[in-house]
Amino acid sequence: MHITAYICLVIATLCWGGNTVAGKLALGHVSPMTLTFLRWTLATALIAAVSLPQLKRDWPIVRNKLPLLLFYGMVGYTLFNAMLYSAVKYTTAINVAIEQAGIPMLIFLLNLVFFRTGVSAAQVAGFGMTLVGVALTAAHGDLATLLRLSLNRGDALMLVAVAAYSIYTIFLRWKPPVDWRTLMAFPALAAALTSLPLLLWESAAGNAQLPDGKGWIITFYTAIFASLVAQILYIKGVEWIGANRAGLFINLVPVFGTLLSVLLLGETLQLFHIVSLVLTLGGIAIAERGRPKRSTSTVSASPMD
Repeated sequence: MHITAYICLVIATLCWGGNTVAGKLALGHVSPMTLTFLRWTLATALIAAVSLPQLKRDWPIVRNKLPLLLFYGMVGYTLFNAMLYSAVKYTTAINVAIEQAGIPMLIFLLNLVFFRTGVSAAQVAGFGMTLVGVALTAAHGDLATLLRLSLNRGDALMLVAVAAYSIYTIFLRWKPPVDWRTLMAFPALAAALTSLPLLLWESAAGNAQLPDGKGWIITFYTAIFASLVAQILYIKGVEWIGANRAGLFINLVPVFGTLLSVLLLGETLQLFHIVSLVLTLGGIAIAERGRPKRSTSTVSASPMD
């Protein structure tokens, strides 16, 4: 059972790592906001088609928590992916992949500030390492650029995406007690609806591009694999080995994203990328191993929805 769980979690994080590469491959084949809208429209249709009876059973609970579920879709699904797909227009997919490792660190800081969760010296040291790693990536290996406030536009957009997903994860502590399919279907619907104004804005600016053949392949990948398959496999992994152990596999997302960027996009893996990966993943591992034993765990949620 553990081996099966590990396989499921590895495939899930591979799918999420591929989402970054998909955003880069989409350039010239489908515009960012069009991709975001189509992805969540397709995902909503697919999840609703296979779980309509469950959605009806959960509706009495959903009705009372509808604003919260809409918030999940708007921030965690639409804003995160719209920023990610826009970021890869201006920076490398490797940078975008590594910068996503900043999500656990920011979640930790938000929990500390707003909920006074327990903190250990190891966590402070670990997330300090992560911060340096993400900053090094955003600065393209030259931390002095941060002092001059000269960030690449794409890296700045990706930092907004990191903040959006971290806020989404924090708010999951108030998620309603419904089936996982319901918890995904209604935010996915909200994502499709809230991405529509972005699509209209993109169209008004003359930047909208409907998918061509390759664009449709990328769109279906993001809707099926990065959204549904990854989510299902991650949930199964959590059921079999627990949220804390499964959560560690999330650290594979920037690793897979980096490797896929090199293999599929031909991007150059530079020394500062390797140093950043070591710092970010090592920092997260130190923080996880050194967490207070009685501290309240952050809600475990799938990343890169």
